[in-house]
Amino acid sequence: MNVDVLLYDGFDELDGIGPYEVFDYAIGYAGEEAGDDPSDGGGRVRYVTLEERETVTASHGTRVGVDGVLPEPGDDDAPDLLVVPGGGWNARDETASAWAEANRGAIPAALADHHEAGTRIASVCTGSMLLAESGITDGRRAVTHAGAVDELRESGANVVDARVVDDGDLLTAGGVTSGLDLALYVVELEFGEAIADRVATVIEYERRYEVAGRE
Repeated sequence: MNVDVLLYDGFDELDGIGPYEVFDYAIGYAGEEAGDDPSDGGGRVRYVTLEERETVTASHGTRVGVDGVLPEPGDDDAPDLLVVPGGGWNARDETASAWAEANRGAIPAALADHHEAGTRIASVCTGSMLLAESGITDGRRAVTHAGAVDELRESGANVVDARVVDDGDLLTAGGVTSGLDLALYVVELEFGEAIADRVATVIEYERRYEVAGRE
């Protein structure tokens, strides 16, 4: 499974780094069980941006190295899952935040292109508001941070009161730490319960939230 986490200045650290760590463990464990060479391209998780750059500065000042540029939909290295973190939406930060990126428009446009091409997309916290800006959540079951729920509903989404919502090719998660639950849910779907439990054990995280599954 190839996973890209789409970063931008002002993203919330836990929104992006939490799921990255879960997927990195899971892909490694799955490779161990299959006897795969980790360098053999059997799966990867990486941080990407829309334009080539070396680092991104997160909302609390953490500088994160970038692995590459988000591929175009249909490219050989396009992700199976594209993860979109939130950050700074409720504060209306006009320079570095999900709010700023929604106003710039480039990320929502890229998300719409990937969604139209069939890429499965997952958002954490107010990352769902970037999906709303792109029109992806219109008429779809979704959730976001408690402080942005009303805006998500007003945008046309069918807001569900849940920690994680699975609406097929669209996955959304609520507040900041819900990214762990979302990632562990995807890991269980893709790699099985044993690997998901192994990852939860190594990060010492207790999975205790039900997922609102597909209707």
